[in-house]
Amino acid sequence: MSVKLRLALMCGGLFLLGGAILLATNYLLVRTALPDTAGAPPGQSTDDLPAPVPGSAPVVGSSGTDLSQYRQEVLQTLVVQSGVALAVMAVVALALGWFAAVRMLRPVQEVVATAQRLEADSLHERIRMPGPRDELTELADTFDGMLDRLAASFDSQKRFVANASHELRTPLATQRTMIEIAMARRNAGPDLRDLCERLLVMNVRTESLIEGLLLLARSDRGLEHEEPVRLDDVARGVLDSRRHAAEQAGVRLEAAMSPQIVSGDPVLLERLVVNLVDNAITYNHAGGLVSVRTGGDSALHVCNTGPDVPADQVGWLFEPFRQLRKQRAGSGRGVGLGLSIVASIAKAHGGSVRAVPRPGGGLEMAFSVP
Repeated sequence: MSVKLRLALMCGGLFLLGGAILLATNYLLVRTALPDTAGAPPGQSTDDLPAPVPGSAPVVGSSGTDLSQYRQEVLQTLVVQSGVALAVMAVVALALGWFAAVRMLRPVQEVVATAQRLEADSLHERIRMPGPRDELTELADTFDGMLDRLAASFDSQKRFVANASHELRTPLATQRTMIEIAMARRNAGPDLRDLCERLLVMNVRTESLIEGLLLLARSDRGLEHEEPVRLDDVARGVLDSRRHAAEQAGVRLEAAMSPQIVSGDPVLLERLVVNLVDNAITYNHAGGLVSVRTGGDSALHVCNTGPDVPADQVGWLFEPFRQLRKQRAGSGRGVGLGLSIVASIAKAHGGSVRAVPRPGGGLEMAFSVP
């Protein structure tokens, strides 16, 4: 049972208990005040006694009613009418208890509603409960203070990731330049060139990781500005730029574009499409297919062939640095941020992205916005 129902039942139960005690006390007082039948002459008439029920005629037989019968009728009438009144007031007490519980627990419901709305990108909301200083306002103020600390912690974490990623870009670029200069030397032997090529691969992978962290931190901060974006035009441009990579992987690209306008950040939306298409090309097989569609039930739909994806591991794909084990075994297949960036961008636009395993292998990815 909910707290409101328990509080209403408690009020009704306490009222019933108090009413029962009052009824018993009233019964004893009336019983004591009525004429005692002990020592009364037999056949004494009750014509001059008050009626059992106020306003009704005295109960008198042909030769009068004795005191014992009169006393019994008065007490019986008192018990019946008091019980009916107690039952009616019990219903009224339950209704009033429910009303009081709703009024008293309304601040708690505001706290619960705020907590349910809160997410990492909406920690700016506060309750700010008005009214006199009491236990409920103190609870709301404590909750607001906790939100202030959480918001400060999240902002500090995001700033750290963004600043650290930005500061790492310069030394990585310097390392790449030094490696390329070493490879360009005339006296560079095969071993040195092989080492430099491996270092360049690691450098590119690290730069991709840093770029992904920067983009993830930016999308987690939400949208700085919005504008109408033709998602179908963005998807066409991404497909044109990825045709060479698809040919090298032996993957065929298909497109079915319908006009689709999305309000958001064009740079982030382009990155969303790029990550989905790159993921579909990378985790595919020779002779496979990547199908991109805009419009319809989803703003963007990307479908690809490839290895089987267990249904219980689909949700992990959208977490940072989480990849399927069979995919992790292959080197150079990404850093595990692509789909987490997609999920963060979709969330920043008020939408969502879902993945469904295909029966023949691969995934069906759908990006939806309100």
